Amino acid sequence: MRSGHRLGRLLGHRLGRQFGWLWGAYGTSALGTWLAFGAFPLIAIQVLHAGPAEVAALSSVGAAVGAAVAVPLGPWVEFRRKRTVLIAMDLVRFAALLTIPTTFALGALTFLQLLLVSIVVAAADITFRAASGSYLKTLLPAEDLLVANARFESTAWTTTIIGPPLGGAATGLLGPVATVVADAVSYLLSALGIRAMGGHEPLPERREAARMRAGDLLDGWRYILADATLRPLFFNTALFNGLVMAAQPLLAVLMLGRLGFAPWQYGLAFAAPSIGGLLGSRLARPLVTRFGQHQVLVVVGALRAIWPIGLAFLGPGTGGLLLVMGVELGLIFCCGVFNPVYATYRLERTATDRVARALSAWAVTTKASTAILTAVWGVLGSLLGPRTAIGLAGMLLLATPLLLPRRAAAHPAEPEPAPNRA
Repeated sequence: MRSGHRLGRLLGHRLGRQFGWLWGAYGTSALGTWLAFGAFPLIAIQVLHAGPAEVAALSSVGAAVGAAVAVPLGPWVEFRRKRTVLIAMDLVRFAALLTIPTTFALGALTFLQLLLVSIVVAAADITFRAASGSYLKTLLPAEDLLVANARFESTAWTTTIIGPPLGGAATGLLGPVATVVADAVSYLLSALGIRAMGGHEPLPERREAARMRAGDLLDGWRYILADATLRPLFFNTALFNGLVMAAQPLLAVLMLGRLGFAPWQYGLAFAAPSIGGLLGSRLARPLVTRFGQHQVLVVVGALRAIWPIGLAFLGPGTGGLLLVMGVELGLIFCCGVFNPVYATYRLERTATDRVARALSAWAVTTKASTAILTAVWGVLGSLLGPRTAIGLAGMLLLATPLLLPRRAAAHPAEPEPAPNRA
């Protein structure tokens, strides 16, 4: 037994065999996602000869409709065994993505199919995240949630660093559909990993009427908006993520068009700074231990908002490239610290029997706001120019710290249940 404790200290904070399988499954699917980064637009352009409007629809319309499809799934997930839902959503994504190489091989691939697959995958992503957050809260005790979320964050940034270059190489050697196959297989492997976790998960008890009513679809939003600490964080997340993502297409137009950066320089400007996310996620727990959860949430949440406005001053040449990399490094580092702290804070403040609905509502709102703001900023970029629109997004981001919780939560939403370990 003592040797096991020594091994645990050598390997770091141990969270149990079940979490190990869950973490491995997450890493596998995350790597598959980043291997296939940009695959759908590339297939639309190279295989289907789609125009700009159709390519834009793949990301904006697909995400927005997928979010709408996921709305009724939040209440449905709440009263199902979460591990079963996780496996089902992985298999849905596997099956949906596999239709693309199949029809491509048969010469029957269409743009409509790409759009439908993007909708199915977006809805399954939201449902999976809602179920995984709810499952994590019952799997681990409260004191381990930050460690777990920091490991997920670290894994996310690691796969962000290595996935796109490997995916680009695979696309060059094997064609644009190869990475979609890899992404599909990653979801199958994730489902097998979650299945291998074992353990018994009791069926959640439903206190409401047996049949879901139309009003139940809004339960997640009602719960979030009624909580004085979750409410500002909810609006902060939707606005911050939406504005950051809305400026990305305009930045691509500015860098690859007017300023004449090569595609490899554009990729390097965003890939290299991702190391900041890996470093930030490793610092999240030590910072919370020293300064407290609320202090880190507010300070780092404010610091991450100051970086994007620097992109409005982007110029050509090496100086411009270094400016983008510096801004992205600062932004990503702050996000690497903030994200696991915020994810833990959100889980702690949400009652166990409301987690799936709240997380589903959160993800639906974030995806929808990102799609809407991206469309709005596309129009602003056309009217005002990319640089002015990017600067406007940066100025609005400076106001987002006002939407962070102003005081620390006095206590979790409820007494923590016993962890569901095998």
